[in-house]
Amino acid sequence: MNELIMKLKDHMKKIQQYQTIENLLYWDLATMTPEKGVDSKAEAIGYFSTEAFRLSTSEEYGALLRELSSPENYEALDDAIKVTVRRELRDYERFCRVPEDFYTEYVTLKTRSQKAWETAKKASDFSIYCPYLDKIILMTKQYVRYMEPDQKPYEVLLDMFEEGIDSQTIDHLFKELKEGLRPLLKKIHQSGQPDLSAMKGTYPVSGQKKLQDMLLSYMGFDFTKGTTAESEHPFTSEIGYGDIRITNHFREEDPLAAIFSAIHEGGHAIFDQNIDPSYKHTAVMQVNMMGLHESQSRFYENILGRNPNFWIPVYDKLGEFLPDFRKIPFDTFCKAINFVQPSMIRIDADEVTYCLHIILRYEIERAIFNDEVTTEELPGLWNDKMEELLGIRPSCDAEGVLQDTHWSDGSFGYFPSYLLGSIYDGMFLEAIEKDLGSVDQLLSQGKIMEITNWLNTNIHQYGSLYTSHEVTERLCGKEVSAKPLLDYFYKKYSEIYSFSLSEQN
Repeated sequence: MNELIMKLKDHMKKIQQYQTIENLLYWDLATMTPEKGVDSKAEAIGYFSTEAFRLSTSEEYGALLRELSSPENYEALDDAIKVTVRRELRDYERFCRVPEDFYTEYVTLKTRSQKAWETAKKASDFSIYCPYLDKIILMTKQYVRYMEPDQKPYEVLLDMFEEGIDSQTIDHLFKELKEGLRPLLKKIHQSGQPDLSAMKGTYPVSGQKKLQDMLLSYMGFDFTKGTTAESEHPFTSEIGYGDIRITNHFREEDPLAAIFSAIHEGGHAIFDQNIDPSYKHTAVMQVNMMGLHESQSRFYENILGRNPNFWIPVYDKLGEFLPDFRKIPFDTFCKAINFVQPSMIRIDADEVTYCLHIILRYEIERAIFNDEVTTEELPGLWNDKMEELLGIRPSCDAEGVLQDTHWSDGSFGYFPSYLLGSIYDGMFLEAIEKDLGSVDQLLSQGKIMEITNWLNTNIHQYGSLYTSHEVTERLCGKEVSAKPLLDYFYKKYSEIYSFSLSEQN
């Protein structure tokens, strides 16, 4: 048995070596590659991805997985290897149905599509991107049909990003949340908005980068296991074990966007940096429950980062790195980071209206995969949905359908995980306060690492050993519900905007 397990880990190590090169090339593409280097980089990514694909679909690998999955062998495996065999055999059977030439073309197209999206966004011109996106949609549908010919494509995609989830569950949770948000947003709107004119200023990018690094260290990001760079759209990438990289996007007139992107991406990175190293070369090291992963980034960004108590121990540092913060009263800053108002851009949205940004994307993705909208119609549908859900309408493509990079690489089904993550956060907040006491008090005393250590111990170290459902059940002892998140919203914003909690229902 030990020999079979070593063969499994050795084979996975070979696959992951190619994936490390592929991840590094993607990182370089997003951060440093010049325009005329895109095609050669795309071809290289296609090559290494195809080599990993070949290893993932080799007859030798299939025979090994089938042998380990036989009842007499499977029951003798530890939990991490059981998870690995189960997931790898599922993926092996899926990938074996995908023609290699198709896979190479698809991977190469996604790389070129991402650069076309960047060009189109900068020009605010959907027509530049439309032919790439149209082909990405067609090939993603075909890719999923190859893998699971008897299932609905969008259901497969949802499960790929959040194992065990389906549209019926999402519909229920999102409906619960949408209905709960309507009266809250109405009360906030009726309460008036604070004067935030003191926030206007010039915040040099060099200072924002130094502030970013300070905040990441304060949260628990380990710079011996990671680094940072700049890109058009912030993201976190696991290059390989012990090498977790964060990117950010900076604007001199809007430091809050980069501050909260840094905290968000830091949450992702802290998760990846703290997975138990004993899981190397198993499937547990790769966290494919993106709702769980997004719960960690959004927990740091919103539950912690938008809590005024988070800033009490470090607020003076903002003025050291960015002098214009010295003229901003602490109370004004706290109101600014919790300012609720519909906005065009998802990553700049407050934590309340952000929920509606995700519901918008989920409803559009569902329409795409139900063949209810053409690619050419997406900008109009996006604008209509924005008006319906948020009461505002984009004035250009960059404010609307072009604002996110996710569809350019075929990541349909990813967006719901952001909101699922926020829903899990409402539950995790209750669990943490049950174990550690008041989060407000811990943050005000500069004890954020007690919270990070709790997350490391209860969530991060296990990687993807457990599904999101299993994690919430184990830590919270109840079924997933949007109610704890709504309770958090109502308590927090009734205090900020001075309205009665009795008006929640």
